Amino acid sequence: MRWKFIALFSFYTLLFLFYPGDSYYFHIFAYNRSLFDKQDKKLSLKTAPIPYVKSFIDPGITAVGAYIVDLPTFTPVFARNEHMKLFPASTTKIITALVAYDVYKPDDIITVKQPHEEGQLMGLVPGERITVENLLYGMLVHSGNDAAYALADNYGYDKFIALMNKKSQVLGMKDSHFVNPAGLDAPSQLTTPFDLSLAARALLKNPYLSKIVSTKEITISDVDFKIFHRLTTVNELLGEVQGVGGLKTGYTENAGENLVSFYKKDGHQFIIVVLKSDHRFGDTKNLINWIEENVGYLK
Repeated sequence: MRWKFIALFSFYTLLFLFYPGDSYYFHIFAYNRSLFDKQDKKLSLKTAPIPYVKSFIDPGITAVGAYIVDLPTFTPVFARNEHMKLFPASTTKIITALVAYDVYKPDDIITVKQPHEEGQLMGLVPGERITVENLLYGMLVHSGNDAAYALADNYGYDKFIALMNKKSQVLGMKDSHFVNPAGLDAPSQLTTPFDLSLAARALLKNPYLSKIVSTKEITISDVDFKIFHRLTTVNELLGEVQGVGGLKTGYTENAGENLVSFYKKDGHQFIIVVLKSDHRFGDTKNLINWIEENVGYLK
């Protein structure tokens, strides 16, 4: 008897499901099917072209560490000691800017107490009242160490440094550590070419900060328009080499010449990192030429 029950149950189940009449179950099935059909049409995925290296030709660079990554897919196309820990110098300010963006509003006003006086400076003076936005310009365009320290000191120096290290870990910068906001040499202030590519990607995702790093020169002032600062980028490639959209320079005697660049060519986007170089701008030009000659794309 059991097999008869199963046969009858199956027969009526199929009848209700597929009978082309006014069956409730038929309408449910037909409705859901039409939904799936519409979703299938909408789910046509578009993927970015995948880069590949045509030939492994030496680009002829002096940098100890270098890394090139296709930005949309984050596919590496060139690497030299990409996980070697090196001094970041002022490329540190990429992380400083990301943290400042998190903890401040652009129009927040900071009163400068005692300006930092070591290395590259934008020229802040004691008692100057200046917006966070203008400090970001001073730090990212002119690479002002005094601007970086003003941002950290106002928030609480130790707390700010702790947030810099937290931010770097959130971004996946496992081989990086920071003890100051400007990039001054310290035994434990270290990063890698790969880690800096992660920091650069995070900054480029931020339209506000990416606009600042692409600025060649600008004049800003304090909130009372009494003190003016003319800021000029340290990046010699910005405005001189087509496709270079800035990002961040760095130099100390121990770090050597560092440069993180954003480069666009024929709709393709790259992050180029050069660390401990003898000629950072020449090295970056060589790497740009290398990209144009040796990188192709699979659709």
